[in-house]
Amino acid sequence: MKTQKELAFLRDLYIEDAWTNRFTEHVDKHIKLNGAENLLYLNAGTGSHAFAIAERHGDKTDVFAACENEDLLSIARDKAAAINSNVDFSTIRFEDDAFDAVLADATFVRPAELADFIDDAVRVAKNGADVAFFLPAAGSYGEVFSVIWEVLFNEEMTEDNAAVERLVAAIPTISRVEEIAERSGLVNIKTETAVEIFEYENGAEFVASPLVEDFLMPIWLESMNEEDLARITTKIPQLIDSEEGDLTFRFTVKATLVTGEKS
Repeated sequence: MKTQKELAFLRDLYIEDAWTNRFTEHVDKHIKLNGAENLLYLNAGTGSHAFAIAERHGDKTDVFAACENEDLLSIARDKAAAINSNVDFSTIRFEDDAFDAVLADATFVRPAELADFIDDAVRVAKNGADVAFFLPAAGSYGEVFSVIWEVLFNEEMTEDNAAVERLVAAIPTISRVEEIAERSGLVNIKTETAVEIFEYENGAEFVASPLVEDFLMPIWLESMNEEDLARITTKIPQLIDSEEGDLTFRFTVKATLVTGEKS
């Protein structure tokens, strides 16, 4: 298990490009700041997308960014100093009704915590402000979950298999995400979805990738003890390679952007 500091470095070196950019490319196509004087970016990671927004809109919009922990914050501030960016990074809890626009990265937010996360994004927005968040919606990771389910079945780990089935069911559908947004106080809700494909040469590359090993697998298999987790992560690439042969292994993600206005 890697430390929070190690995960922060991986987030900057690998995840921002390999994962977050897949979502933010779609965000940039659909988000218009419409003259917002200030914007808050929630779960800004190490700041790459916040910097890009500030570069495009910083002459008219003050960009604030909330990092998930102190290690991410340290990297983001160092990067800001290196490029002389005015993005204001912090980990503070912002006041209610403070921002003209709010953008929130929910890609690593657990499904059970999503509603509270969106509530917080809406809380800090002014009445009439634009609020947007992005996340993987139901239908994501299907290829991976099929492999995990088969491995657990073969290993007669039926209790863990049931946990994976619950995880699949918990990933919110688009209609569920829109319902959460409406209950949080958003109106004029719109949803945009694009299918992103993640491809790996073989099973070993898949399970060893930082995205899977350090960020997704701990969520998918969080109910397992370390011994069982090590056992399963050994079996997963074996099954992938036996089924795929010389073909690459792919999984898809439904990258979903939800936008609305605070009522």
